Amino acid sequence: MGKGFQVVVVRDYDPNRDLKRVEELEKSCEVGSLLVDLMGDPLARIRQSPSFYMLVAEIDNEIVGMIRGTIKTVTRGGNALHDGNSPVISTTKLAFVSGLRVSPYYRRMGIGLKLVQRLEDWFRLNDAAYAYVQTENDNAASVKLFTEKSGYSKYRTPTFMVNPVFNHRVTVSRRVNIIKLVPSDAESIFRNRFSSTEFFPSDINSILTNKLSLGTFLAVPRGSDYVSGSLPGSWAVISIWNSKEVYKLQVQGTSRLKRTLAKTTRVLDGALPFLKIPSFPNLFKPFAMHFLYGIGGEGPQAAEMVEALCSHAHNIAKKSGCAVVAAEVGSCEPLRAGIPHWKALSPEDLWCLKRLRDDDDGVDWTKSTPGLSVFVDPRDL
Repeated sequence: MGKGFQVVVVRDYDPNRDLKRVEELEKSCEVGSLLVDLMGDPLARIRQSPSFYMLVAEIDNEIVGMIRGTIKTVTRGGNALHDGNSPVISTTKLAFVSGLRVSPYYRRMGIGLKLVQRLEDWFRLNDAAYAYVQTENDNAASVKLFTEKSGYSKYRTPTFMVNPVFNHRVTVSRRVNIIKLVPSDAESIFRNRFSSTEFFPSDINSILTNKLSLGTFLAVPRGSDYVSGSLPGSWAVISIWNSKEVYKLQVQGTSRLKRTLAKTTRVLDGALPFLKIPSFPNLFKPFAMHFLYGIGGEGPQAAEMVEALCSHAHNIAKKSGCAVVAAEVGSCEPLRAGIPHWKALSPEDLWCLKRLRDDDDGVDWTKSTPGLSVFVDPRDL
């Protein structure tokens, strides 16, 4: 029987019978030049969310595709202004499509579309109003599947900003004082700063107290005091998510020459750390990263504060054995100038959004104009 006529069965993921076969499929599906290792737990990326689901596609008892999804409540964009000034904060139930994989041999058979449609059935069954997906802007096959075949709209184009972790510690500005916040203070700042920001999750307290969250750090000018509930004129905040415990990545298809050059920079940086050579980490074997989220701040020195926090986060990642530190920010984010990154490692993402049902107020989020910032939930990374 020809490949195009085989029966595709889409069903719930069963860890008792599917684990090994799902791991094999994951290894056969590079994401661009990246190989993803979920370290024996296919649900690792989604189980931190309040509601999650996974489906597999099967042909003759062979797993040929899979997809994951989550649902949460977030701040919706497109809100009206209250008294012509402050935004009216409206929340909505948002679903997230992630981890779509189809075996290279079984592509162009409509399996990906079938998985997306079945996952959307689960979204609707659980009353989600919108669904969104994150993909790279230059991933033509993924963009076509969601925008041309599945009814998603191109919505936002944030940048995934990746900075290497060097063999040396980086210097944190002495003009800045960095304070680790207790979760309750971090939650208070987050709700005051981000509550009107698109995609801000209502269960932020669950994220900040999650075992994968390494802490929230506040930067203030040296000599300034921080009293709970009172911030100085300039400040910035960042939280760190430990992706190292969820998955590892590996860059594939790099020439021997490039690998040798990268190794040379690491050797020099390790031997002469006082020179602070910007060495290229070993991304050609499985590596881990920390993700920075909740990047915010105010005041004329806010970008400087963010840069100091990123330096502090670099040193934490170095101590933890991570190869990179990453963050994702909106294209208009005012504080992005303070986030160090290597452009060659930092792709432009595309977020696509689909309306699954009407919200009570009739507003269509997919047609809203971009705000300056988006909140990137580390659970959706």
